[in-house]
Amino acid sequence: MNAPATTPAAPSSGYRIVVMLLLFLVYAFNFLDRQIISILAIPIQAELDLSDRQLGLLGGIAFAFLYSTLGVPIAWMADRTNRTWIITGALAVWSGFTIVCGYAQNFTQLFLARVGVGIGEAGGVAPSYSLIADYFPPKSRARALAFYSLGIPIGSAFGVIAGSQIAGGAISDSLDWRAAFIIVGLAGIILVPIFRLVVREPARGQLDTVKMDPAAVKPSFGQVLGVLSKKPTFWFLTFGAASSSMMGYGVFFWLPSFFARSFDLNIIETGWLFGSILFVGGTAGIVLGGVLSDWLGKRSVAAYARVPGIAFLFTTPLYIAGVLAPNPMLSVILFLVPTALGLAWLGPTLSAFQNLVPASMRTTASSIFLLINNLVGIAGGVYVLGELSTLLAPSFGDQSLKISIIIGSLMYLVAGALFLLASRHIVKDWEG
Repeated sequence: MNAPATTPAAPSSGYRIVVMLLLFLVYAFNFLDRQIISILAIPIQAELDLSDRQLGLLGGIAFAFLYSTLGVPIAWMADRTNRTWIITGALAVWSGFTIVCGYAQNFTQLFLARVGVGIGEAGGVAPSYSLIADYFPPKSRARALAFYSLGIPIGSAFGVIAGSQIAGGAISDSLDWRAAFIIVGLAGIILVPIFRLVVREPARGQLDTVKMDPAAVKPSFGQVLGVLSKKPTFWFLTFGAASSSMMGYGVFFWLPSFFARSFDLNIIETGWLFGSILFVGGTAGIVLGGVLSDWLGKRSVAAYARVPGIAFLFTTPLYIAGVLAPNPMLSVILFLVPTALGLAWLGPTLSAFQNLVPASMRTTASSIFLLINNLVGIAGGVYVLGELSTLLAPSFGDQSLKISIIIGSLMYLVAGALFLLASRHIVKDWEG
């Protein structure tokens, strides 16, 4: 691996836009490859004869365990080496394993392929957060990270819609769920050389108000934990985000199955409805959260925790209303608002994490957040909702998933309380 290269001057605005677009595309593929299984779960479950419990394992633990745990040592490496090389390699690995998913013949093979996707994606997100912090100044980081985070709803929506069209036979009768995995994996492989040739490694901390201490360029993992242990804001935000992610990732995985079972929709109809919720609701919430927090943050950085905290408190009742709606169109309309509110935390919270530690510690600190968030959110949320649905099925039949989602939505209240607690400490914990 090459030694880190640095640019002698701050990057131009035009080049920053190009870098931002490529980071966004990589993140969109990250969620496209991660989320496509949610819509393909319907034909996969039918062909491989899987239970909701097994689907929960495929969508949660299979992906999340190594994705979360490997993120920490990879981020530690990224704080010392070239971040663009790490992201490039990660994209190649997870795209390759997405292709492998298309050749799985049983639960075990598909489980192991999903583990491989998680291994690849472990190197994508935390280094990207750090790169964005070195390409954009503090006053615009929440908006920049919000734009980057649009990869979540846009990548997920495209994956859901494209997967449903391929698997549902809208494109060709000869294509199925296996072809969907192979096609999106190959698309990611095409992006690999483009990203590597265009994105340069920036100087760390070049745009910060408080300049990085050269003696602290390579902090140990223990030093990072030592700094974070004195910052209650980091832990309130981390566990608050993890609480919301339990429901967010859980619903993103299970909502296609909810629409299919509750309203007797086919895979193509389900794909368009769920994709619309992700694209419209998710995009609106992320943009609004980033812009509003940067605007209010000029008066007090407490806004970076307070804005998403208030949004979370309104999310639970609206999710319950969407689940209980009597028809699919009303359900979609009702789901748009809590989807937006439930994702408004991304820009402000990720921006706050970049300002709670010195520049030399950002990637490692982000990886610790991602470790907790993803183990609780992806592994916990997807699996717990599937487990609840399986346990409730003997008594409630196809309605068991609906009840499972209602119970899970209560986690947004926990998230809101933790974010509001963070807003009481964030001014003191903010670097500079």
